[in-house]
Amino acid sequence: MRPDVTPFFDEATNSYSYLVRDPASHAAAIIDPVLNFDPAAARISHEGADAIAEMVEAKGLEVQYLLETHVHADHLTASAYLQARLGGHIGIGDQVPVVQRQFAHLFNLGPDVPLDGSQFDCLFHDGERFALGSLEVKVLHSPGHTPACACYLIGDALFVGDTLFMPDYGTARCDFPGGDAATLYDSIHRLYALPGQTRIFLCHDYKAPGRDHFDCRTSIEDQRQHNVHIHQGVDKAAFVGMREARDQTLAVPRLLLPAVQFNLNAGHLPAAEANGVHYLKLPLDQL
Repeated sequence: MRPDVTPFFDEATNSYSYLVRDPASHAAAIIDPVLNFDPAAARISHEGADAIAEMVEAKGLEVQYLLETHVHADHLTASAYLQARLGGHIGIGDQVPVVQRQFAHLFNLGPDVPLDGSQFDCLFHDGERFALGSLEVKVLHSPGHTPACACYLIGDALFVGDTLFMPDYGTARCDFPGGDAATLYDSIHRLYALPGQTRIFLCHDYKAPGRDHFDCRTSIEDQRQHNVHIHQGVDKAAFVGMREARDQTLAVPRLLLPAVQFNLNAGHLPAAEANGVHYLKLPLDQL
């Protein structure tokens, strides 16, 4: 079955979020929602998330799931905010505790911060299936960018997070803790085994040189034939060499430190301190 998919674009972070609706019911899921964040003022706002919520409410939809493809390093998740407003279960791949443990030392997470993924309502294992109204959702783990990346196959629509970009832009970086280019190669080829007409919805777009518009949709066949990093005929050694060399040239994402610690907590604010203020940490000289 073909779900209805509405994209929402946050140009400040080049991020796409999705409202996915079962056309046979009012059931809906929200994938990778973005919380607006001004790092200079350390100020959170909700314009992007509110636009999604307003559409949900206007259409009378029932949000059953808020799905994260991974622990994002480039934006703060709005899942907890939207859950408080709309309901639903926050879900992510079941390898997220690996990422939590990898960052525990960097952020000096104390014993009161669980490292078992329990901040999320659902930890999905590879191959798990669950219902979204009359639609079936299948979880496909896709490590490589991070150890906990997961894709969601909903009918004919595949939500790939950062695993792939538009064919003219290529693939995700693999230099975060636990990232691995050879693993990403295997994950992408697993996706390439899906039917060619499968629609792919991306988490980001950066407008490759020569393209003057943002885009979020491609297909398995387009990627197989035209992805500039990993089209048919590119072997693993060549991909790994390219990816590792390219990653050495990339800057640290602008929002990595606030985003990772916030997203490891499923978008819940850290506990307020004695003065009633919530704080995010900036570990100095550690990256």
